[in-house]
Amino acid sequence: MKNLGKYRGCLIGGAAGDALGYPVEFLDKREISGRYGPSGITSYELVGGVAQISDDTQMTLFTATGLLLGTTRGMTRGIMGSYPSYVARCYGDWLRTQTKQYPLNTEGSYSWLVNIPGLFDRRAPGNTCLSALRSGKMGTIDEPINDSKGCGGVMRVAPVGLYFTPEDQQVENTDLVGAEVAAITHGHELGYIPAAALTHTISLLAHEAVSIEDAVVSAIDATKGLFPDARNLSTFVNVMEEAVELAHENIDDLDAIHSLGEGWVAEETLAIAAYCAIKHPDDFEAALVAAVNHNGDSDSTGAVTGNIMGASLGLSGIPGKFIENLELKDVILEVADDLYNDCQMTEFGDYEDEVWTSKYIYHTYPDVADWK
Repeated sequence: MKNLGKYRGCLIGGAAGDALGYPVEFLDKREISGRYGPSGITSYELVGGVAQISDDTQMTLFTATGLLLGTTRGMTRGIMGSYPSYVARCYGDWLRTQTKQYPLNTEGSYSWLVNIPGLFDRRAPGNTCLSALRSGKMGTIDEPINDSKGCGGVMRVAPVGLYFTPEDQQVENTDLVGAEVAAITHGHELGYIPAAALTHTISLLAHEAVSIEDAVVSAIDATKGLFPDARNLSTFVNVMEEAVELAHENIDDLDAIHSLGEGWVAEETLAIAAYCAIKHPDDFEAALVAAVNHNGDSDSTGAVTGNIMGASLGLSGIPGKFIENLELKDVILEVADDLYNDCQMTEFGDYEDEVWTSKYIYHTYPDVADWK
């Protein structure tokens, strides 16, 4: 069953974790404690009055518009390509926001997000994502573009799990879409298998009455069936099972996280996020604080943890301190609502939605970029 609060919670939660972790992304725990105190960073560090998001949230938003671009084309024209192919086109637009100045000539654009000035800020974009997209080639699982297993693939696929309900298509097919979306830029098995698992986890949490632990365990099992011949499958399964086990032990969060890794590679990012979410299933703040205060890739582990927690608890389960001052929160909520509402126009129907047409057919929305 679709729940708007969970759609909003997932994307806002991911952005919140991203924004909380972004200031400490390249600091170790000692440096974090020295700057923010023994508890580490627990509230946003504001810049110009806002909690800045990073490339993690930027690319997450472009993932969502790619999915909706594909469906809108299929619904209104009766023909469409694969969902990853549309996401890849929108990633090309994201690349333009990182390499060109606002405003762009929107002719040839695929995502309406190129009309949002705030998305042109460079927030430590990943080198693998940049180089892969600059190549002009689209990586796939069967034809990988590189051998990268960095977390740049997994940190952006939550919208895939949100968008496809179990009734829309078989869950394993949804998981494969998530993997293929990651493989656009990350070709190693451990670059895209965790993306399939996160997609599975988010889909269950957003649409079914399951616990976070049950969703994660189901995701681990699903990857075994989806990638039975993957040479690195056991590496992924082992670290994920360790995360689940650690969540039940009487162990300090920092010690548990450091035993799992630092989150610079995708399987560690997801394992750390899974640990934090299972350990603190009803406490969004505790999960997020644990997820970012460590030696590793704090914004990505925070973002994925926030996606999971938000999909589970919904927007109402996120403390106001993580919503207030969040950069581009209106855009994030707009995209979440679009994923929830989906395209309602059809090729032969009479219903027209001028705003939707502006967004997903002409890519000219908004006419005046006045987002906060």
